[in-house]
Amino acid sequence: MAVGLIASIVLSLGVSTLCHATANELKYDEALLTVNNHVLETITLLYASDYCYKCLLQQLMTLPAAQNLQPTNHTVIINTRFALTFHVLRGNRNEEPVCSWKQLYGEHGHYFISVQSNNGTVQCHNLVSRSPSNCLLPLLVAFVSLLLIWGLYYLTAYVFRLACTHKLLEKLKKKTCKDEPVASVSQRQNDDIPKNRRLLSLDTFRGFSLTLMVFVNHGGGGYWFFQHAPWNGLTVADLVMPWFVFIIGTSVALAFSSMLKRGIHRSKLVCKLTWRTCVLMAIGVLFLNYGPADGPLSWRWARIPGVLQRLGFTYFVLALMHTFFSKPNLELVESHQWTAAVRDIVVYWPEWIIIAALETVLLCLTFLLAVPGCPTGYLGPGGIGDYGLYPNCTGGAAGYIDKWLFGANHIYNYPTCKELYKTTQPFDPEGVLGTINSVVMAFFGLQAGKIILIYRKSPNKILSRFLIWSILLGIISAILTKCTRDEGFIPINKNLWSLSFITTLSCFSFLLLGLMFYVIDVRNWWGGQPFIYPGMNSIFVYVGHSLLASYFPFNWEVKIWTSHYEFLAQDLLGTAIWVFVSYLLYRKKFFLKI
Repeated sequence: MAVGLIASIVLSLGVSTLCHATANELKYDEALLTVNNHVLETITLLYASDYCYKCLLQQLMTLPAAQNLQPTNHTVIINTRFALTFHVLRGNRNEEPVCSWKQLYGEHGHYFISVQSNNGTVQCHNLVSRSPSNCLLPLLVAFVSLLLIWGLYYLTAYVFRLACTHKLLEKLKKKTCKDEPVASVSQRQNDDIPKNRRLLSLDTFRGFSLTLMVFVNHGGGGYWFFQHAPWNGLTVADLVMPWFVFIIGTSVALAFSSMLKRGIHRSKLVCKLTWRTCVLMAIGVLFLNYGPADGPLSWRWARIPGVLQRLGFTYFVLALMHTFFSKPNLELVESHQWTAAVRDIVVYWPEWIIIAALETVLLCLTFLLAVPGCPTGYLGPGGIGDYGLYPNCTGGAAGYIDKWLFGANHIYNYPTCKELYKTTQPFDPEGVLGTINSVVMAFFGLQAGKIILIYRKSPNKILSRFLIWSILLGIISAILTKCTRDEGFIPINKNLWSLSFITTLSCFSFLLLGLMFYVIDVRNWWGGQPFIYPGMNSIFVYVGHSLLASYFPFNWEVKIWTSHYEFLAQDLLGTAIWVFVSYLLYRKKFFLKI
């Protein structure tokens, strides 16, 4: 056995030399795997990604039997994003694997598997010929670079605040402080903060979500956690749109309260929200659903759902409901002591009934609607998931309803589950059932706005209620998911906008908005820069980055595919440009509103 293993290593080193050129040409998130078969019969290697839930094993390679004591070998490129499980079978027989293993392979690594027989027992030995590179190093470099820039900015601000700096500037300008006081960087920074009574933390939260959205939409440097989850689970990319929806609800509460106090009639509010909804949907359908490479827009393939369409419909339903049930004078309800602890809920009880009815309809359709060829209540991706039993059931009732309403040619044909789960069915992540839960998500944001309005005289009460809501929603999420990714009653799923996805992201939203509210509006420790600038021009930045994403300088032909460096630099530069553009627009007092 020892002699065979040594021979395998020697042979592996020889194969490594032959494959060295191939290894140098590997793209990011790729590695080489070479299998040596010393067994005197054919072997088959099967694999499955650990992120792929209950997936059928896929054939990776079949190696013929060793000939004249010379092993056969084959080299393939494998993906290093998720851990892989391998099984080695004798021939093509459907029996227990002779050996199996699970491993998370490293980027650009070269790995060898030696399959040997010892007294009739087949064993697999793992060898490493080339050590993997650190795929997270570009992120570390980017983080340190941004940290240095941030530190340099505040160091400059500190230097400008020094008295000696003021004196030096006075000498250079030959002016006294009385004639023309020198404005420090900190003073100019404060000048950048709006002087009106806007909730700066809300603008900052919106800008932070939008900045992160621009980054992940540009590609997120090619990192899988900056892209949407294949099906169940959460990544950074899955956070941004729900946060944006939450902010819509909070903005509706604050804006409508202000307009009602100014005496604007509710009928005018209905006209305003209807117009805004139509414009958002028109932009989504006519401009953002296709690119220049797609040619003239054709009804034959035009996608009907979309991000702006969902945002527009969500805004319309929520704003229309709040138009009829909002209270212009919330101070009047403070005298009812028996409802003091829950007056932010009791005062708006009709809205809670409407939202509960919408969620009930959604759950009934999801778990009770009979979908042809699919089990009732199916929430899986179809394809090779669930051991391949339901290949055409992607999304269950949600996918079925969208195809019935819009037609298969008018919904999204490249869902995030397509690559990993080998799905063939179209599925739209902005579909009908998910839009209902989008309204629910916005309603939690509306609730945050109500809390701010009712308890605005006591910031501590606002923070405590935000914390209570986040804990309550977190507990609901834990129950629905059983604290697992795939085994819960209702898993967290961004494609479906499942109930647990809504409660989890609402929990995060209450926490993040509460933190920003305390730091920015209560303690005045931070003015929200630079995120407050895109937050005050969100429509312009979102539409602009969507339309220009494929043009220089936001995109160019990448020369180095072997690492994340150039992709990360490209996406960070594109994001930084939009933040800078929004800053310039803010300085010019240009704010695009609908």
